[in-house]
Amino acid sequence: MPKIKTNRAAAKRFKKTAKGGLKSAHAFTSHRFHGKTKKQRRQLRGTHMMNKTNVKRYLKLLSK
Repeated sequence: MPKIKTNRAAAKRFKKTAKGGLKSAHAFTSHRFHGKTKKQRRQLRGTHMMNKTNVKRYLKLLSK
């Protein structure tokens, strides 16, 4: 059987954690910040944990 290739687009966007979760960057952070409050902009910095309902689907893309 051939090896399963990793989806490179997903590999660049998501990181697997030690407990099996996924980290990713926030959405809505590229432009049009004048319509967002300071609190929203501050909370969009850094990374966040992906919702567990989506983790199984994205782990398939990252399987090596």
